Amino acid sequence: MNKAWAMQYYEFKPYNVGRWIVWGLFALLLLLIPRLFTSSLSITMLSQMGIAIIACLSYNLLLGQGGMLSFGHAVYSGLGSYMAIHALNMVSKGSLPIPVSLLPIVGGLSGMGFAVLLGYVTTRKSGTPFAMITLGVAELVFAMSLMFSEFFGGEAGVSGNRVAGSSFLGITYGPGVQVYYLIATYTFICVGLMFAFTRTPLGRMLNAVRDNPERVEFIGYNTQKVRYLAFIISGFFAGIAGGLGCLLFEIVTAEVVGAHRSGAYLLFTFLGGATFFFGPIIGGVLMILASVLLSEITKAWLLYLGLIFLFMVMYAPGGIASLIMMNLRLAAFGFLRRIWVSYLGLGLAALTMLLGAAVMIEMTYHLQLNAAMGPTVKFIGLVFNSQQLDHWFGALFVLFTGLGLFELCRRQYLLEWGEIQEDIEKEIKRREAL
Repeated sequence: MNKAWAMQYYEFKPYNVGRWIVWGLFALLLLLIPRLFTSSLSITMLSQMGIAIIACLSYNLLLGQGGMLSFGHAVYSGLGSYMAIHALNMVSKGSLPIPVSLLPIVGGLSGMGFAVLLGYVTTRKSGTPFAMITLGVAELVFAMSLMFSEFFGGEAGVSGNRVAGSSFLGITYGPGVQVYYLIATYTFICVGLMFAFTRTPLGRMLNAVRDNPERVEFIGYNTQKVRYLAFIISGFFAGIAGGLGCLLFEIVTAEVVGAHRSGAYLLFTFLGGATFFFGPIIGGVLMILASVLLSEITKAWLLYLGLIFLFMVMYAPGGIASLIMMNLRLAAFGFLRRIWVSYLGLGLAALTMLLGAAVMIEMTYHLQLNAAMGPTVKFIGLVFNSQQLDHWFGALFVLFTGLGLFELCRRQYLLEWGEIQEDIEKEIKRREAL
């Protein structure tokens, strides 16, 4: 009995080597990636990605972990930005004796404070009423940002200078790379803290509230209190993202609390995969790639983004993270090689379909916006004439050809996928029998 008691309380738990490797690689990536992409545009984009990762992960504490669909998450990151920029100006004047590196904490505490204030009303309801309340709060705050120019700065916003106070070891946050490493440090710490939160009793209870709130109430927990606490924590991390954005851009405008920013958090968190912790990290990276690179390639980038979102909802509602995890499961059982030909066919068919649709979209946009510049359209190195019917019929033919091939490949893929899942179940039963 004594031995059993000792084993119960002094059981050896080995380190999770895989988790240490993942976090080590993540830190190494944040540390070395500016050495690979050294241009000022790349450094700025990498900094924006770090901010977007924190913002999307903070939003996913509500959506993915708690099942709370919010249409106003930018309120807390945006108000955190405003408070941080005012604190930055106070540091510049010498009336606030804190280092610039702690200003994101000011944004985080501000976001948490506003979440305490507004979240008490917001989290009293769940589901659709919760979403509608967050939308109303977001519209209210955005309207206030245009009315109270003393605090919000009106349409011009509030600007500041991040090179303020005394430097520490030569760090002035003037060069963009110094700001990047500050953002990378906050990104690593915030990602680690949010991951740790998902493993706490509160995080697990938040999952239970998402899945079965009636049972949670039955065993004695207050679901509104659980949602409220999660809302406050989410507001804190959103405020940190806002404070980092204030230091990066040195200006805060009403756009940071607008519906467009809240919609971006929702869209890219879903595209990355709200049901997995690392999904919003993928979503944050995609958000910056879309808003910076894709917007430079084409004026119709929002239309392409909407089409991508539509197809993800139809064919991969779990987001990119779910696709990764499904195929990792196949690779773990050694069946991934059986389906790679179907993946290749789906990819080529999708690219063909996308090419036809993109040519039609670009010619349509050209006729609507740039008709005075002539009929020719340059796209992906090719020249099209928007006034020739053969170019329209050619694009339409490519579109429907790709669509037909995609449907054939999809059916073959589903057939092979079903067979592989049956084989996996057989393999699991065989291993259990051993």
